[in-house]
Amino acid sequence: MRFDIVTIFPHAFDSYLNESILKRAQKKKLIQIKIYNLRDFSKNKYKKVDDKPYGGGAGMILMAEPILRAGQFIKSKVKNKKRKVVVFSAKGKQFNQKMAYDWSKKLNHLILISGRYEGIDERVKQILKAEEISIGPYVLTDGDLPAMAVISAVARLLPGVINCESLKEESFFNLLLEYPHYTRPKVFIFKGKKYSVPKVLLSGNHKKIKEWRRAKQHKR
Repeated sequence: MRFDIVTIFPHAFDSYLNESILKRAQKKKLIQIKIYNLRDFSKNKYKKVDDKPYGGGAGMILMAEPILRAGQFIKSKVKNKKRKVVVFSAKGKQFNQKMAYDWSKKLNHLILISGRYEGIDERVKQILKAEEISIGPYVLTDGDLPAMAVISAVARLLPGVINCESLKEESFFNLLLEYPHYTRPKVFIFKGKKYSVPKVLLSGNHKKIKEWRRAKQHKR
């Protein structure tokens, strides 16, 4: 699967995308990630990509033309019908695990447009037929973090990216549930107080372990 990111701070992604699972997935060519500096698509000699909002208000808005030029450039390089363009915005539809699952199965190309400042000119969404997405009921300073979150959530569901056993417990009907996890040591002592692993997890009785986990499940 291919991910193309449009941002004004491309180096913000360097560390995260070049470590651990995502790094290995790229090396194995299971995913491909390309990052584009929005300023490279500005016709302005000063590489200006934002301007004041019509109607007044605080802050600046990312202009439509540079983003549209970036989108057209990416589409010209990647001929693909199974593609989605995503614009990150606090007023967008909230991203969830079902969306990640559907995208991992139905798409093989995501164009992720990272907003900054007070947002993006609304005509970008209209012209690119983009889906407006938020990663939570809060406002962030940018769309870079949401882009990383979407890549992480979708990429891990692709074949070969992570251990298949890890995904088996995340069945389609159990995507939003989670239970407590423990590892060694059996008894952990912190400031003189003992914290023990529940006995049922040490019993070897898989039926009882499954029942315990089901009883302890919480919505994510």
